Amino acid sequence: MPASAPPGPLLIGDLFRRNAAAVPAWPAASRGDTVVSHGALNESANRTAWALRARGVGHGDRVVCWAASGLDVLPLFAALAKLGAVFAPLDARFGRDEALTVARVARPQWLVADAEHAAAGGEVAAALGARAIELSARSPRSDEIECPSLRETDPHVLFFTSGSTGRPKAVVLSHRANFLRSFQGVFRDEPERSVCMFPLFHMAGFTLALSAWQTRGELALVASATAEELLAATERRRANRLYGIPSIWHRILAVAPERFDTSSLRAVDTGTSATPIELLRALKTRFPAAATRVYYGSTEVGSATALADADVLGKPGSVGLPSPGVDLRLGDHGELLVRSAYLTDGYFDDPDATAAALRDGWFHTGDVGEIDGEGYVSIVGRLKELIRSGGESIAPSEVEAVLARHPAVAEVAVVGVPDAQWGEVVCAVVVPRAEATLELAELQKQCDGVLAPFKKPRRLALVDALPRTSATGQVQRALLAQRLASHPSESELDG
Repeated sequence: MPASAPPGPLLIGDLFRRNAAAVPAWPAASRGDTVVSHGALNESANRTAWALRARGVGHGDRVVCWAASGLDVLPLFAALAKLGAVFAPLDARFGRDEALTVARVARPQWLVADAEHAAAGGEVAAALGARAIELSARSPRSDEIECPSLRETDPHVLFFTSGSTGRPKAVVLSHRANFLRSFQGVFRDEPERSVCMFPLFHMAGFTLALSAWQTRGELALVASATAEELLAATERRRANRLYGIPSIWHRILAVAPERFDTSSLRAVDTGTSATPIELLRALKTRFPAAATRVYYGSTEVGSATALADADVLGKPGSVGLPSPGVDLRLGDHGELLVRSAYLTDGYFDDPDATAAALRDGWFHTGDVGEIDGEGYVSIVGRLKELIRSGGESIAPSEVEAVLARHPAVAEVAVVGVPDAQWGEVVCAVVVPRAEATLELAELQKQCDGVLAPFKKPRRLALVDALPRTSATGQVQRALLAQRLASHPSESELDG
Protein backbone atom coordinates (compact mmCIF):
# COMPACT_ATOMS: atom_id res chain seq x y z
CA MET A 1 0.00 0.00 0.00
CA PRO A 2 1.56 3.35 -1.00
CA ALA A 3 2.44 5.77 1.74
CA SER A 4 0.00 8.65 2.11
CA ALA A 5 1.16 12.16 1.24
CA PRO A 6 2.07 14.33 4.18
CA PRO A 7 -0.50 16.94 5.19
CA GLY A 8 -0.18 20.35 3.61
CA PRO A 9 1.72 22.91 5.67
CA LEU A 10 -0.08 25.78 7.37
CA LEU A 11 1.07 28.67 5.19
CA ILE A 12 -0.51 32.11 5.28
CA GLY A 13 -0.02 32.68 1.55
CA ASP A 14 -2.24 29.70 0.76
CA LEU A 15 -5.13 31.39 2.56
CA PHE A 16 -5.28 34.11 -0.13
CA ARG A 17 -5.00 31.63 -2.99
CA ARG A 18 -7.76 29.38 -1.64
CA ASN A 19 -10.16 32.26 -0.94
CA ALA A 20 -9.60 33.62 -4.44
CA ALA A 21 -10.35 30.21 -5.94
CA ALA A 22 -13.46 29.58 -3.83
CA VAL A 23 -15.08 33.02 -3.48
CA PRO A 24 -13.31 35.42 -5.88
CA ALA A 25 -16.11 38.01 -5.89
CA TRP A 26 -16.71 38.12 -2.14
CA PRO A 27 -15.35 41.18 -0.30
CA ALA A 28 -12.02 40.69 1.45
CA ALA A 29 -11.29 44.22 2.65
CA SER A 30 -12.78 47.69 2.53
CA ARG A 31 -12.14 51.26 3.50
CA GLY A 32 -14.83 53.84 3.03
CA ASP A 33 -16.58 53.12 -0.25
CA THR A 34 -13.64 51.15 -1.68
CA VAL A 35 -14.06 47.37 -1.55
CA VAL A 36 -11.46 44.79 -2.61
CA SER A 37 -12.58 41.25 -3.41
CA HIS A 38 -10.72 38.08 -2.51
CA GLY A 39 -9.88 37.54 -6.15
CA ALA A 40 -8.54 41.08 -6.57
CA LEU A 41 -6.53 40.91 -3.35
CA ASN A 42 -4.87 37.66 -4.39
CA GLU A 43 -4.12 38.98 -7.89
CA SER A 44 -2.61 42.17 -6.49
CA ALA A 45 -0.57 40.09 -4.04
CA ASN A 46 0.80 38.00 -6.92
CA ARG A 47 1.72 41.09 -8.96
CA THR A 48 3.45 42.54 -5.90
CA ALA A 49 5.27 39.28 -5.20
CA TRP A 50 6.59 39.00 -8.78
CA ALA A 51 7.76 42.63 -8.63
CA LEU A 52 9.54 42.06 -5.34
CA ARG A 53 11.15 38.84 -6.56
CA ALA A 54 12.43 40.72 -9.63
CA ARG A 55 14.11 43.20 -7.29
CA GLY A 56 15.74 40.34 -5.37
CA VAL A 57 13.44 39.82 -2.37
CA GLY A 58 13.58 36.18 -1.37
CA HIS A 59 12.86 33.53 1.21
CA GLY A 60 13.87 34.59 4.71
CA ASP A 61 14.51 38.24 3.84
CA ARG A 62 13.25 40.71 6.43
CA VAL A 63 11.19 43.50 4.89
CA VAL A 64 10.27 46.56 6.95
CA CYS A 65 7.07 48.29 5.84
CA TRP A 66 6.68 51.99 6.62
CA ALA A 67 3.27 53.05 5.39
CA ALA A 68 -0.08 54.40 6.49
CA SER A 69 -2.79 51.86 7.37
CA GLY A 70 -4.52 51.55 4.02
CA LEU A 71 -5.73 48.87 1.66
CA ASP A 72 -2.45 49.01 -0.29
CA VAL A 73 -0.59 47.43 2.65
CA LEU A 74 -2.61 44.22 2.38
CA PRO A 75 -1.21 43.00 -0.97
CA LEU A 76 2.31 43.51 0.40
CA PHE A 77 1.43 41.47 3.50
CA ALA A 78 0.10 38.66 1.31
CA ALA A 79 2.94 38.88 -1.22
CA LEU A 80 5.66 38.54 1.39
CA ALA A 81 3.86 35.53 2.88
CA LYS A 82 3.91 33.86 -0.54
CA LEU A 83 7.60 34.67 -1.06
CA GLY A 84 8.56 33.38 2.38
CA ALA A 85 9.91 36.83 3.26
CA VAL A 86 9.24 38.33 6.69
CA PHE A 87 6.86 41.28 7.08
CA ALA A 88 7.87 43.84 9.74
CA PRO A 89 5.54 46.88 9.93
CA LEU A 90 6.55 50.22 11.44
CA ASP A 91 4.27 52.77 13.05
CA ALA A 92 3.40 55.26 10.29
CA ARG A 93 3.58 58.10 12.80
CA PHE A 94 7.28 57.57 13.53
CA GLY A 95 9.72 60.29 12.63
CA ARG A 96 12.89 59.41 10.78
CA ASP A 97 15.06 58.85 13.87
CA GLU A 98 12.45 56.78 15.68
CA ALA A 99 11.86 54.66 12.58
CA LEU A 100 15.60 54.08 12.28
CA THR A 101 15.91 53.03 15.93
CA VAL A 102 13.07 50.52 15.73
CA ALA A 103 13.79 49.19 12.23
CA ARG A 104 17.41 48.52 13.17
CA VAL A 105 16.19 45.81 15.57
CA ALA A 106 15.04 43.71 12.59
CA ARG A 107 18.30 44.12 10.61
CA PRO A 108 16.21 44.33 7.40
CA GLN A 109 17.46 43.70 3.90
CA TRP A 110 14.60 45.76 2.44
CA LEU A 111 12.41 48.72 3.37
CA VAL A 112 9.09 49.28 1.59
CA ALA A 113 7.57 52.74 1.96
CA ASP A 114 4.49 54.52 0.68
CA ALA A 115 4.71 57.89 -1.05
CA GLU A 116 4.40 59.81 2.21
CA HIS A 117 7.38 58.02 3.75
CA ALA A 118 9.45 57.50 0.60
CA ALA A 119 12.05 60.22 1.19
CA ALA A 120 12.64 59.45 4.86
CA GLY A 121 12.36 55.73 4.09
CA GLY A 122 15.22 55.99 1.62
CA GLU A 123 17.36 57.64 4.28
CA VAL A 124 16.48 54.99 6.85
CA ALA A 125 17.19 52.19 4.38
CA ALA A 126 20.58 53.70 3.50
CA ALA A 127 21.51 54.04 7.17
CA LEU A 128 20.64 50.37 7.71
CA GLY A 129 22.38 49.08 4.61
CA ALA A 130 19.02 48.01 3.21
CA ARG A 131 17.43 48.63 -0.19
CA ALA A 132 14.31 50.77 -0.57
CA ILE A 133 11.27 49.74 -2.64
CA GLU A 134 8.09 51.69 -3.30
CA LEU A 135 4.85 50.22 -1.93
CA SER A 136 3.19 50.58 -5.32
CA ALA A 137 5.61 48.16 -7.06
CA ARG A 138 3.67 45.75 -9.31
CA SER A 139 4.56 43.26 -12.04
CA PRO A 140 2.49 42.49 -15.16
CA ARG A 141 2.55 38.86 -14.03
CA SER A 142 -0.43 37.77 -11.94
CA ASP A 143 -0.05 33.99 -11.91
CA GLU A 144 0.62 32.21 -8.64
CA ILE A 145 4.12 32.43 -7.25
CA GLU A 146 5.76 29.60 -5.33
CA CYS A 147 8.45 29.24 -2.69
CA PRO A 148 9.10 25.48 -2.51
CA SER A 149 11.54 25.75 0.38
CA LEU A 150 9.05 27.59 2.65
CA ARG A 151 8.09 25.73 5.83
CA GLU A 152 5.20 26.47 8.20
CA THR A 153 7.66 26.98 11.04
CA ASP A 154 9.51 29.72 9.15
CA PRO A 155 9.05 33.30 10.36
CA HIS A 156 6.06 35.07 8.86
CA VAL A 157 6.08 38.43 10.66
CA LEU A 158 8.06 40.50 13.11
CA PHE A 159 6.01 42.81 15.30
CA PHE A 160 7.88 45.49 17.19
CA THR A 161 7.15 45.91 20.88
CA SER A 162 8.87 47.69 23.73
CA GLY A 163 7.18 45.61 26.42
CA SER A 164 7.88 46.79 29.96
CA THR A 165 11.54 47.63 29.35
CA GLY A 166 11.13 50.47 26.86
CA ARG A 167 13.76 48.85 24.64
CA PRO A 168 12.42 47.84 21.21
CA LYS A 169 12.15 44.11 20.54
CA ALA A 170 10.84 42.23 17.52
CA VAL A 171 8.40 39.40 18.25
CA VAL A 172 8.82 36.50 15.81
CA LEU A 173 5.63 34.73 14.70
CA SER A 174 5.71 31.79 12.30
CA HIS A 175 3.24 30.93 9.54
CA ARG A 176 1.98 28.07 11.71
CA ALA A 177 1.45 30.29 14.75
CA ASN A 178 -0.53 32.89 12.82
CA PHE A 179 -2.59 30.24 11.04
CA LEU A 180 -3.53 28.54 14.31
CA ARG A 181 -4.25 31.84 16.08
CA SER A 182 -6.76 32.85 13.42
CA PHE A 183 -8.37 29.54 12.43
CA GLN A 184 -12.05 29.45 13.42
CA GLY A 185 -12.95 25.87 12.67
CA VAL A 186 -14.74 24.11 9.82
CA PHE A 187 -18.36 24.56 10.89
CA ARG A 188 -18.74 28.33 10.71
CA ASP A 189 -21.74 29.13 8.51
CA GLU A 190 -21.29 32.89 8.03
CA PRO A 191 -18.25 34.88 6.93
CA GLU A 192 -16.91 37.18 9.60
CA ARG A 193 -17.21 40.87 8.66
CA SER A 194 -14.99 42.62 11.16
CA VAL A 195 -14.35 46.33 11.69
CA CYS A 196 -10.72 47.06 12.61
CA MET A 197 -9.88 49.79 15.11
CA PHE A 198 -6.16 48.99 15.08
CA PRO A 199 -3.49 50.52 12.84
CA LEU A 200 -1.74 48.01 10.59
CA PHE A 201 1.56 48.06 12.43
CA HIS A 202 -0.14 46.33 15.36
CA MET A 203 -0.47 42.57 15.71
CA ALA A 204 -4.16 42.81 16.61
CA GLY A 205 -5.03 44.42 13.28
CA PHE A 206 -3.60 41.53 11.31
CA THR A 207 -5.08 38.96 13.72
CA LEU A 208 -8.52 40.45 13.05
CA ALA A 209 -7.77 40.35 9.32
CA LEU A 210 -6.59 36.75 9.28
CA SER A 211 -9.49 35.66 11.49
CA ALA A 212 -11.96 37.18 9.03
CA TRP A 213 -10.16 35.76 5.99
CA GLN A 214 -10.15 32.29 7.57
CA THR A 215 -13.96 32.46 7.23
CA ARG A 216 -13.75 33.94 3.69
CA GLY A 217 -14.91 37.17 5.26
CA GLU A 218 -13.95 40.84 5.26
CA LEU A 219 -11.85 43.31 7.20
CA ALA A 220 -13.22 46.86 7.24
CA LEU A 221 -10.51 49.47 7.78
CA VAL A 222 -11.19 53.00 8.99
CA ALA A 223 -9.30 56.25 8.49
CA SER A 224 -9.17 56.83 12.23
CA ALA A 225 -10.55 54.94 15.22
CA THR A 226 -13.20 57.47 16.18
CA ALA A 227 -16.57 56.25 17.39
CA GLU A 228 -18.26 57.75 14.34
CA GLU A 229 -15.86 56.10 11.86
CA LEU A 230 -16.19 52.68 13.49
CA LEU A 231 -19.97 52.86 13.67
CA ALA A 232 -20.25 54.16 10.11
CA ALA A 233 -18.12 51.24 8.87
CA THR A 234 -20.29 48.83 10.86
CA GLU A 235 -23.42 50.18 9.21
CA ARG A 236 -21.94 50.46 5.71
CA ARG A 237 -20.46 46.94 5.63
CA ARG A 238 -23.16 45.26 7.74
CA ALA A 239 -20.38 44.09 10.04
CA ASN A 240 -21.10 41.25 12.43
CA ARG A 241 -18.05 41.75 14.66
CA LEU A 242 -16.64 44.85 16.30
CA TYR A 243 -13.69 44.69 18.67
CA GLY A 244 -12.84 47.70 20.81
CA ILE A 245 -10.58 48.36 23.74
CA PRO A 246 -12.50 49.77 26.73
CA SER A 247 -11.66 53.40 25.98
CA ILE A 248 -13.04 53.01 22.43
CA TRP A 249 -16.25 51.40 23.72
CA HIS A 250 -16.79 54.30 26.10
CA ARG A 251 -16.67 56.67 23.12
CA ILE A 252 -19.01 54.48 21.09
CA LEU A 253 -21.55 54.28 23.91
CA ALA A 254 -21.58 58.09 24.08
CA VAL A 255 -22.92 58.26 20.49
CA ALA A 256 -26.70 58.35 20.19
CA PRO A 257 -27.91 54.83 19.22
CA GLU A 258 -30.23 56.08 16.49
CA ARG A 259 -27.39 57.69 14.50
CA PHE A 260 -26.07 54.37 13.13
CA ASP A 261 -27.63 51.01 12.30
CA THR A 262 -25.69 48.38 14.23
CA SER A 263 -28.32 45.64 14.06
CA SER A 264 -25.96 43.42 12.04
CA LEU A 265 -23.54 42.99 14.95
CA ARG A 266 -23.37 39.51 16.45
CA ALA A 267 -20.19 39.96 18.53
CA VAL A 268 -18.97 43.00 20.45
CA ASP A 269 -15.60 42.12 21.90
CA THR A 270 -13.16 43.80 24.22
CA GLY A 271 -10.06 43.20 26.28
CA THR A 272 -6.43 44.39 26.53
CA SER A 273 -6.99 46.31 29.75
CA ALA A 274 -9.27 45.94 32.75
CA THR A 275 -12.93 45.87 31.67
CA PRO A 276 -15.30 47.34 34.28
CA ILE A 277 -18.52 45.45 34.89
CA GLU A 278 -20.41 48.69 34.22
CA LEU A 279 -19.03 48.77 30.69
CA LEU A 280 -20.01 45.15 30.06
CA ARG A 281 -23.55 45.83 31.28
CA ALA A 282 -23.75 48.85 28.99
CA LEU A 283 -22.58 46.83 25.99
CA LYS A 284 -25.17 44.13 26.59
CA THR A 285 -27.87 46.77 26.90
CA ARG A 286 -26.80 48.71 23.80
CA PHE A 287 -26.22 45.62 21.61
CA PRO A 288 -28.79 43.06 22.85
CA ALA A 289 -28.50 40.85 19.74
CA ALA A 290 -24.71 40.54 20.03
CA ALA A 291 -22.54 38.36 22.23
CA THR A 292 -20.20 40.31 24.51
CA ARG A 293 -16.81 38.68 25.02
CA VAL A 294 -13.58 39.59 26.81
CA TYR A 295 -10.16 38.46 25.57
CA TYR A 296 -6.75 38.53 27.20
CA GLY A 297 -3.52 37.98 25.32
CA SER A 298 -0.46 39.62 23.81
CA THR A 299 1.64 39.74 20.68
CA GLU A 300 3.76 36.92 22.06
CA VAL A 301 0.96 34.52 23.05
CA GLY A 302 -2.05 35.43 20.91
CA SER A 303 -5.31 34.72 22.74
CA ALA A 304 -4.52 33.30 26.17
CA THR A 305 -7.98 33.44 27.73
CA ALA A 306 -11.55 34.27 26.74
CA LEU A 307 -14.56 35.19 28.85
CA ALA A 308 -17.69 33.99 27.06
CA ASP A 309 -20.89 36.01 26.77
CA ALA A 310 -22.65 33.77 29.28
CA ASP A 311 -20.05 34.64 31.94
CA VAL A 312 -19.34 38.34 31.45
CA LEU A 313 -21.82 39.48 34.10
CA GLY A 314 -21.34 36.54 36.45
CA LYS A 315 -17.54 36.78 36.56
CA PRO A 316 -16.79 40.50 36.92
CA GLY A 317 -13.11 41.32 36.63
CA SER A 318 -12.25 37.95 35.09
CA VAL A 319 -10.66 37.45 31.68
CA GLY A 320 -12.14 33.97 31.43
CA LEU A 321 -10.97 30.44 30.87
CA PRO A 322 -7.89 29.35 28.90
CA SER A 323 -8.45 29.67 25.16
CA PRO A 324 -8.70 26.38 23.23
CA GLY A 325 -5.30 24.70 23.01
CA VAL A 326 -3.83 26.84 25.80
CA ASP A 327 -2.35 25.67 29.10
CA LEU A 328 -2.06 28.17 31.98
CA ARG A 329 -0.46 28.09 35.38
CA LEU A 330 0.84 30.49 37.98
CA GLY A 331 4.57 30.75 38.55
CA ASP A 332 6.64 32.60 41.10
CA HIS A 333 4.92 35.60 42.69
CA GLY A 334 1.69 34.69 40.91
CA GLU A 335 3.07 35.34 37.41
CA LEU A 336 0.82 33.95 34.70
CA LEU A 337 2.59 31.41 32.46
CA VAL A 338 1.19 30.35 29.09
CA ARG A 339 1.89 27.35 26.86
CA SER A 340 0.32 26.65 23.45
CA ALA A 341 1.07 25.62 19.87
CA TYR A 342 0.95 29.23 18.69
CA LEU A 343 3.39 31.01 20.96
CA THR A 344 6.06 33.29 19.59
CA ASP A 345 9.38 31.72 18.70
CA GLY A 346 11.04 34.49 20.67
CA TYR A 347 12.54 37.90 20.02
CA PHE A 348 14.56 38.34 16.86
CA ASP A 349 18.31 38.46 17.42
CA ASP A 350 17.78 38.80 21.19
CA PRO A 351 18.67 35.50 22.86
CA ASP A 352 18.74 36.98 26.36
CA ALA A 353 15.21 38.37 26.13
CA THR A 354 14.01 35.13 24.54
CA ALA A 355 15.57 32.99 27.28
CA ALA A 356 14.03 35.19 29.97
CA ALA A 357 10.53 34.99 28.47
CA LEU A 358 10.44 31.39 27.19
CA ARG A 359 11.46 28.72 29.66
CA ASP A 360 10.73 25.02 29.22
CA GLY A 361 8.00 25.80 26.70
CA TRP A 362 6.19 28.29 28.95
CA PHE A 363 5.93 31.97 28.12
CA HIS A 364 6.33 34.22 31.16
CA THR A 365 3.81 37.00 30.62
CA GLY A 366 4.96 39.36 33.36
CA ASP A 367 1.31 39.62 34.43
CA VAL A 368 0.27 38.72 37.95
CA GLY A 369 -2.84 36.56 37.89
CA GLU A 370 -5.32 34.75 40.08
CA ILE A 371 -7.23 31.58 39.17
CA ASP A 372 -10.46 30.82 41.01
CA GLY A 373 -11.87 27.42 41.93
CA GLU A 374 -13.61 27.10 38.57
CA GLY A 375 -10.48 27.90 36.59
CA TYR A 376 -11.36 31.48 35.65
CA VAL A 377 -8.40 33.84 35.38
CA SER A 378 -8.14 37.41 36.64
CA ILE A 379 -5.22 39.76 35.96
CA VAL A 380 -4.34 41.77 39.03
CA GLY A 381 -1.26 43.62 37.83
CA ARG A 382 2.14 43.52 36.21
CA LEU A 383 5.00 41.75 37.97
CA LYS A 384 7.25 44.77 37.45
CA GLU A 385 4.43 47.14 38.39
CA LEU A 386 3.68 45.55 41.74
CA ILE A 387 4.15 48.08 44.49
CA ARG A 388 6.20 46.78 47.40
CA SER A 389 5.49 48.86 50.45
CA GLY A 390 6.68 47.90 53.93
CA GLY A 391 7.20 44.29 52.84
CA GLU A 392 3.72 43.98 51.32
CA SER A 393 2.92 43.56 47.60
CA ILE A 394 0.15 45.72 46.15
CA ALA A 395 -1.45 45.27 42.71
CA PRO A 396 -2.20 48.68 41.16
CA SER A 397 -5.32 47.48 39.35
CA GLU A 398 -6.96 46.41 42.60
CA VAL A 399 -6.56 49.89 44.08
CA GLU A 400 -7.59 51.57 40.82
CA ALA A 401 -10.87 49.66 40.74
CA VAL A 402 -11.83 51.08 44.12
CA LEU A 403 -10.68 54.65 43.49
CA ALA A 404 -12.44 54.78 40.11
CA ARG A 405 -15.81 54.68 41.92
CA HIS A 406 -15.23 58.09 43.51
CA PRO A 407 -17.55 60.61 41.83
CA ALA A 408 -14.74 63.15 41.32
CA VAL A 409 -12.49 60.67 39.48
CA ALA A 410 -12.63 60.58 35.67
CA GLU A 411 -9.54 58.37 35.25
CA VAL A 412 -7.02 56.95 37.68
CA ALA A 413 -3.72 55.09 37.60
CA VAL A 414 -1.88 53.81 40.63
CA VAL A 415 1.92 53.64 40.76
CA GLY A 416 4.60 53.16 43.37
CA VAL A 417 6.96 56.02 44.17
CA PRO A 418 10.18 55.70 46.19
CA ASP A 419 9.94 56.36 49.91
CA ALA A 420 12.76 56.30 52.48
CA GLN A 421 10.65 54.66 55.18
CA TRP A 422 8.46 52.24 53.25
CA GLY A 423 10.56 51.51 50.16
CA GLU A 424 7.61 52.52 47.98
CA VAL A 425 4.27 54.12 48.71
CA VAL A 426 1.05 54.07 46.71
CA CYS A 427 0.46 57.17 44.62
CA ALA A 428 -2.90 57.77 42.94
CA VAL A 429 -2.56 59.69 39.68
CA VAL A 430 -6.00 61.12 38.95
CA VAL A 431 -7.65 62.95 36.10
CA PRO A 432 -10.49 64.72 37.95
CA ARG A 433 -13.88 65.26 36.42
CA ALA A 434 -14.64 68.72 35.11
CA GLU A 435 -14.89 71.32 37.88
CA ALA A 436 -14.43 68.66 40.57
CA THR A 437 -12.08 69.04 43.51
CA LEU A 438 -10.32 66.15 45.16
CA GLU A 439 -8.13 65.62 48.21
CA LEU A 440 -6.08 62.66 49.34
CA ALA A 441 -8.19 62.11 52.43
CA GLU A 442 -11.27 61.55 50.28
CA LEU A 443 -9.55 58.82 48.30
CA GLN A 444 -8.31 57.16 51.46
CA LYS A 445 -11.84 57.18 52.85
CA GLN A 446 -13.05 55.60 49.61
CA CYS A 447 -10.87 52.58 50.48
CA ASP A 448 -12.22 52.11 54.02
CA GLY A 449 -13.68 48.65 54.53
CA VAL A 450 -12.71 47.61 51.01
CA LEU A 451 -8.91 47.57 50.96
CA ALA A 452 -6.36 46.77 53.63
CA PRO A 453 -4.87 49.95 55.14
CA PHE A 454 -1.45 49.38 53.54
CA LYS A 455 -3.07 49.51 50.08
CA LYS A 456 -4.50 52.99 50.53
CA PRO A 457 -2.86 55.79 48.53
CA ARG A 458 -0.45 57.89 50.55
CA ARG A 459 0.08 60.43 47.79
CA LEU A 460 -2.10 62.06 45.17
CA ALA A 461 -1.14 63.58 41.84
CA LEU A 462 -3.68 65.49 39.78
CA VAL A 463 -3.03 65.50 36.02
CA ASP A 464 -4.84 66.57 32.87
CA ALA A 465 -4.40 63.21 31.12
CA LEU A 466 -2.83 59.80 31.66
CA PRO A 467 -0.09 58.73 29.23
CA ARG A 468 -1.29 55.78 27.17
CA THR A 469 0.08 53.58 24.41
CA SER A 470 -1.11 54.73 21.00
CA ALA A 471 -2.46 51.43 19.71
CA THR A 472 -4.09 49.77 22.73
CA GLY A 473 -4.71 52.65 25.12
CA GLN A 474 -2.93 50.98 28.03
CA VAL A 475 -1.75 53.32 30.76
CA GLN A 476 2.03 53.73 30.75
CA ARG A 477 2.59 53.33 34.48
CA ALA A 478 6.36 53.19 34.14
CA LEU A 479 6.34 56.58 32.42
CA LEU A 480 4.10 57.99 35.15
CA ALA A 481 6.42 56.72 37.88
CA GLN A 482 9.40 58.22 36.05
CA ARG A 483 7.67 61.60 35.75
CA LEU A 484 6.70 61.60 39.40
CA ALA A 485 10.25 60.77 40.45
CA SER A 486 11.70 63.47 38.18
CA HIS A 487 9.28 66.29 39.01
CA PRO A 488 7.70 65.58 42.39
CA SER A 489 7.20 69.23 43.23
CA GLU A 490 5.18 69.83 40.09
CA SER A 491 2.91 66.80 40.11
CA GLU A 492 2.59 65.44 43.61
CA LEU A 493 0.55 66.54 46.57
CA ASP A 494 1.84 64.80 49.67
CA GLY A 495 -0.63 63.69 52.31
